[in-house]
Order: sequence, then structure tokens, then C-alpha cells
Amino acid sequence: MYTNILDMLEASSKQYPERLAFGDAEKDITFWDLETKAKSVGTLLADEIKIAEPVAFYMDKSVDAVCGMFGAVYAGGFYSFLDVKQPQARTESVLSILEPKVIFTDAENYEKVSHYATDAKILILADTLAENITVDEGKLQKIRREFVDVNPLYVNFTSGSTGVPKGVVVSHRSVIEFISCFTKIFGIRETDIIGNQAPFDFDVSVKDIYSGLMTGAKVQLIPKKYFSMPTQLMDYLTDKEVTTLIWAVSAMCFVSVMKGFEYRLPEKIHTVMFSGEVLPIKHYKIWKHFLPAAKFVNLYGPTEITCNCTYYVLDREFEDTDVIPMGKAFPNEKVFLLDENDQLVTEKDVQGEICVGGTALALGYYKDRERTNQVFVQNPLNMSYNEPIYRTGDLGKYNEDGDLVYVSRKDFQIKHLGHRIELGEIEAVAMAREGVTRTCCIYDREKQRLILFYTGEREKISLMKELRTVLAPFMLPNALVPVEEMPLNKNGKIDRNKLLSDFLNDKK
Repeated sequence: MYTNILDMLEASSKQYPERLAFGDAEKDITFWDLETKAKSVGTLLADEIKIAEPVAFYMDKSVDAVCGMFGAVYAGGFYSFLDVKQPQARTESVLSILEPKVIFTDAENYEKVSHYATDAKILILADTLAENITVDEGKLQKIRREFVDVNPLYVNFTSGSTGVPKGVVVSHRSVIEFISCFTKIFGIRETDIIGNQAPFDFDVSVKDIYSGLMTGAKVQLIPKKYFSMPTQLMDYLTDKEVTTLIWAVSAMCFVSVMKGFEYRLPEKIHTVMFSGEVLPIKHYKIWKHFLPAAKFVNLYGPTEITCNCTYYVLDREFEDTDVIPMGKAFPNEKVFLLDENDQLVTEKDVQGEICVGGTALALGYYKDRERTNQVFVQNPLNMSYNEPIYRTGDLGKYNEDGDLVYVSRKDFQIKHLGHRIELGEIEAVAMAREGVTRTCCIYDREKQRLILFYTGEREKISLMKELRTVLAPFMLPNALVPVEEMPLNKNGKIDRNKLLSDFLNDKK
């Protein structure tokens, strides 16, 4: 049994030394070379960090980035990728939480990240890899002996309702447990080529990276820019002979909307898995029409449960008005519904909050005990021994087949463009702007857009310009609506339904 993801890397390196492990648009790397380069980076980092300390990456995904992230693990640390496109304020907020001693970047982003982090050692990863550092096996083995499988592997930052991002800490054991089941259930083999869509700061990529590492399959990194260039994307998938896709729903919708399959069909694709949002049936039908023999799987799960906790294989016809079920739990993962009184929900069509537990549960939020304790709680159904669960805040129900079906968010946390967003974070950031006195952000689910209502004297154009500097692109409101005052409901709270209905009526 593996206790460290490096055990997976080394096993594949031993079994398939010359097999290509990862590739990007520029180059490929074998399992053997990946192990060697990661060890050289680990030897360097071993003198810079302690066990269970972070190494930050301020760069886009690449073969070099993979070498660097495993190098961080060889040094006993964990990695955390930062989105290079996000505003400076959010980057600085993440770095203030992580406090990394080392940041890896590339030549393109070196100057920018140098302004964000004055205390960290900033290294250009390509230069480090070119140094051909002599691997110190003794030093690396000493670190390995001190290692336990619940050490952090990575931290992914998500939106936070207070305006402060939350860093979800995931251990080696959780990834090993989940990926072991994931690859077996969906038959991922060493002959597969996984087309990686998600950036490394997004947990969808975890399934790509570690499915390849565990099985010997190649992970082909797809450049982000190709998801605005349909012909290049389809050429890339076809030319690279990709067989397996584990994508966000937004990426699948891009292909179907842009009629990518009508340009060129990647005929070797045999498995398509998707997550992040509910895939509209109309888009699924387009994919199924062009890839009739492929297996399609709906995956559900928050970052806090290590990627996914339920799956549903689409094995029947669907009407356009149907909702694809979440399905059933992965092996060794506990998924259940609790009502408002923390009682178990088992009846069909009765809504409850989706709660999850098991070995794949994250370790909590990095350096944030208060918010960790709010959602990583004792299972209220078990008063006999310690059993931590995560309360997702999602509402679900069982259908007539006993499958779970996603209903909505319990609070105002939503999924937009494949990202989980807490509307309160947008409100908090906007509220801090000069000339804004009150804010309310609403998600128009029908048109999938964020609408920010606000009171105050601030002009829309200048407010939007400022928000672009402090919010991640996927969190930017699609519309700013100044109002004289916020309508209140009978409980004295902002009447969100009235705000949205008045806005939609004004647009008619």
C-alpha cells in the first residue's frame, strides 16, 4: 500500500521507465526523467524548507511545473499553485496565508511575483531544472523516513465569504485512497492518454495528474488558450491521440457551442467525465452524437472531499428538461443527507444537505481554524466516537432509482464558470470600495450571470474598473446595478428575490 504519492511515481518509473508520463505543447517527459528531475529539485529544496511546509508556484501548468511540484514533495513539503491571471490583491492575500519560503515561477512572471512576495526566495524553475543538481539520495531518504501519509500534499485556494480565500489542505492518503478507486472503476490503463483541461490550482487536475501517475497513463496538458480556439483544441486532441477527458462542464460546453466536432473529431476518445456544474442535456446530446461509443460520467464533489465523492454513468436516454443525477458514492466514501434538524434523510424527493466523510476528507483550511470548525464537524448521527464529516452546503435529494440528485446551494455559494464562488466574498470586496454603502450579489441561474446590486454614489464604470483589480476573473459581476435602497423582507433581511425580479422586469 502506498503511503506517499512518490511511491506511485517511483513504481511507474520502475515499471515504465521509458513511457511518456506528461506532455505539453512544447515537450514530453518519461517517468524515469520525471523522477530524476523531481529528485534534483527536492535535493535543492530540502535545504530551504521543513517537512509539511509550502512551496508556491506562480506559473501556468507545464511539464516543468510537474517536475517542480513533485520536487516539493521529495523535500517533504507540499505545493500550492497560484493563478497568474488573478488580481494582485488576491495573490497577495493567498501568499500572506501560505507564507512560502520558496516560490517557483517562469521568466514571464518573475518580475510580477517579485513585487508580490518580498520575503520568499523566488526561483525561475526552468533555470533550476537546467542546473543538473546532483541528487542526494541520503538526504531524500531521511526526509521520507520522517514522513506520514496524512502530511499535506497540496493546498488549493477557493473563494471565501469574508473576502479572504480559503486554502483547502489535502493529504497524500486522501489522494491515494481516491485515485485508487477512481482508476479502477473507470478502467484507466497505461495505454490511455488523458487530456488535461484544468489548471493546477483547480482540483479537477488532481484526477488527471494522479491517474496517470498510478496507472502509467500519459497526461497530455492542453494549453489554456486552446479553450478559446476551437480548431486548435480539436487538432490537439486528435493529433495527441487523447483517449480520456476529465473536464469541467464549462470546457465541454465550449466545444459544443463552438461546433468543434464538426471541424474535426478526436475518434480515440472513449471516456468523458465531467464535473463542476450540472451539464445541460442539450450539450450532452451533442457530445453523445459525435462520440456514441464513449462512456460518459457525471462526477460530483467539493474540493474538501478530494475531488469527488459520487459518480453517475450515463447509460440511458435523457430529455432536455432532465437533470443528470449525482449518482452514488465512491467506495469508502460516506455520502448522506441531513435535514434542518440534523436527522438522516432517506425518503425519495425530500431535500437535505449533502454531507460527506471518509478517508478522502480534506484536513481543513490552511491556518484557518475558525472556518475549518464551521464545516468540518462531528457527524451528528454518531455520538459514540470521533467521526469528522464535511457539510457541503449543497442541497440534494434521492430520485426513484435511489440516486442522489443535486438541487441547489443551501446558502449563497454557487458554481459559476466551473468555479465555486461564495457571493459573500464578492459583496465584501465591493463593500470595501469607496462610495459604496451596501451590496448584494445575486446569481441569475437561468442566464448564468452574476449581478451585483449596490447603494451609494459610486459610478458603475469606475466601480467595475476597480473590481477588476481585486476580484478573480471568474468572480467579476456580469452586471452592476445601483439602487436607491435595498428592499427588505419580513425578517429584516435584504429581499434578494425582489431585487432580481425587479431587475428582470426592468429589462423586459
